Amino acid sequence: MIRKSLTTLLLSLIFAGAQAQVKVPEIDPELRLALKEAITQADSFTDRFDAEVWLMSKSQPLARYIKDPKERMHVLKAVHREATLAGLRPEIVLAVIQIESAFDPYAVSRVGAQGMMQVMPFWKKEIGRPDDNLIDMDTNLRYGCTILKHYIGKAKGNLANALAYYNGSYGRHTYSSKVLDAWASRWR
Repeated sequence: MIRKSLTTLLLSLIFAGAQAQVKVPEIDPELRLALKEAITQADSFTDRFDAEVWLMSKSQPLARYIKDPKERMHVLKAVHREATLAGLRPEIVLAVIQIESAFDPYAVSRVGAQGMMQVMPFWKKEIGRPDDNLIDMDTNLRYGCTILKHYIGKAKGNLANALAYYNGSYGRHTYSSKVLDAWASRWR
C-alpha cells in the first residue's frame, strides 16, 4: 500500500513537472483503459510499475502495426508472457515478429510458415500435436519463442547466428541484420 502511494505520488510529481515544461498531448481514453486492464492482468511482470512502463513504452511503436489500443495491449502482454516463459527478452521477440509478419497473426509465407512468428507447420507433427493452430497468437508465440530459445542455445548465445537458424538462413546474416536493426531502432 505504501509502495503504491509512493509510486502514485512520484508519478504525479513527474507528470506535474513535465506538464509545466511541455504541453502533454491528450491521452486516448481507450488506450488508458486498455493499459489499465493490461497492467492488472499482466502476469509475467513481477512489479506493476514495471508492467506499466514496459507496456506504455512498447505501445507507441506497435501502434504503427496494430491500431486498436486494446489489441495492442493484448499482443504486448502475450509477447511478454511467452518471451519471459522461454527466457527471452521480449524486445527481441517483438523485433522478430516485426520482420517475420509485421504483426499479422494470419500471415502465411510462400513456404508455408504461419502466424506472427512464422512457425513452420512441421513442428506440430514433430512434437505430436498435429491439431495445434499456428494462427492462434498464443500458440504461435509459444512455439516461436521456444524455437528461438533453442537456437540461441545451439548458437551458444550468438544472437545473429540464432536468428539465422530461426530463419533457415544459417551462414547468411541478412535476416539477422534486419531483426537486430529493428530491435535497435524500435524495440530496445
